[in-house]
Amino acid sequence: MKVYKRLGFTHMETAELVTNLNKLLSNYQVHYQKLRKFHWNVEGQDFFELHELFEEEYNAVKVNIDEVAERIRVFGKFPIATMAGYLNVSEIEEVEKDLTSMEMVKEILNDFEILLTSMVEVTEAAEKIGDTGTYDLMAGFIKHLEQRHWMLNAWTKETKVSALAN
Repeated sequence: MKVYKRLGFTHMETAELVTNLNKLLSNYQVHYQKLRKFHWNVEGQDFFELHELFEEEYNAVKVNIDEVAERIRVFGKFPIATMAGYLNVSEIEEVEKDLTSMEMVKEILNDFEILLTSMVEVTEAAEKIGDTGTYDLMAGFIKHLEQRHWMLNAWTKETKVSALAN
């Protein structure tokens, strides 16, 4: 029996990795749509700041979506490519109700935690088979997302009035 390989990996070796990449892709797609919704529907005193921030975020996510899907193709597999498929696999859920700007940011922070977990799962699967390309891709995604998480988390904190100001 002939064992088919793609870039030195068999289909059996990459099965778990591709499954995890498709889960990440699905999480990213639902997250992307949520960012678009928030971009369009944010209101209030934070409008200009958050409208721009959500656009920055969805543009960055769009690039990552493409990289994840193309990484799946590298292994000779096809990425999930329908909304029904994404919603079936994604751990990130759509938001139906209207949210305040603070609730939107907290929702994105929750998504970040799900995305980070998904990225770590991809990284672990890549490490098992010695796939440094996927590992390197995830390391960059993780580093960027951790920084964005810190920044958005800082945004949600109340400003403390210094005792020296009195």
